[in-house]
Amino acid sequence: MRIITLIAGLTLCAGAWAQPRAYLANMDQSLWRLTSDSAIECRLEHPIPRFGTGAFVSRAAKNINLVFALSPLRAQPRTQSAALVSEPPLWQPGRAAHKLSKVTFYQQFDAMVEQQSAWVMLEELNEGRWPTFYFDDWYRNGQLTSVGLSSVNFRARYDAFLDCQANLLPYSFEDIAFSVLNYVNNQDVLTDHSSQRLAMISEYVKADPNIDEVVINTYTDSFGTAYHNKQLSEGRAKAIKAYFIELGLPAGSVSLEGHGERRPIADNRHPEGRNTNRRVVISLGAKTHI
Repeated sequence: MRIITLIAGLTLCAGAWAQPRAYLANMDQSLWRLTSDSAIECRLEHPIPRFGTGAFVSRAAKNINLVFALSPLRAQPRTQSAALVSEPPLWQPGRAAHKLSKVTFYQQFDAMVEQQSAWVMLEELNEGRWPTFYFDDWYRNGQLTSVGLSSVNFRARYDAFLDCQANLLPYSFEDIAFSVLNYVNNQDVLTDHSSQRLAMISEYVKADPNIDEVVINTYTDSFGTAYHNKQLSEGRAKAIKAYFIELGLPAGSVSLEGHGERRPIADNRHPEGRNTNRRVVISLGAKTHI
């Protein structure tokens, strides 16, 4: 009767309610691993025997973010709804279960629980409960199936996960993948604001091993001769390239071009326009970013 209450609202055949197929790590199998611990990503993973893996993931960003991804060994064959329920552990049969949320399993994608609902799952685990998904399993001819997360051995890794989250950079790859920096007049010195921006870029590049391409384009205003401006822009580009190589990027992954006074984006007749035209455009490329 308890199972019927938990899965109310799902389209399930009555014959399947009696004995749902369950995937859950037992006490000996229950592992929680911090598989990513960096300034750009924190990932807390839990293997689910014979089913797949569950993972809580937070990434560098301006806003607090968290997602839980349920990755099965076999792809989702269809889009369907699932009930996410907080279950008591087996050794506490007197405690009641309660429904957390409704989740959509999309065809060919991992099941995702995002933001507040994912945080609630973490807190349920921290309290010793088991967040559990109930759904009809297409591979078992529609039999009611449950996939649960065991709270055994969770707390020690959870503390490490929270420490990792506290050290995430407050900006994402998208925030710094395309940056326009400006120079002081007729010098190879960036303005204060641009120097801060370059420091942000370098901090991210040092933390992300997936950065595999940096494209640098430098421009000047029209003050001085075209030859002088071309040489000035090339010198600035080379200085920026050397900076990224010092961060550990292979020289072959950094390309540059100094354009001199060509391609202005503002009117060179006015000081404000010349300040805008004295710029370096940095574009980053990465192997994988979600």
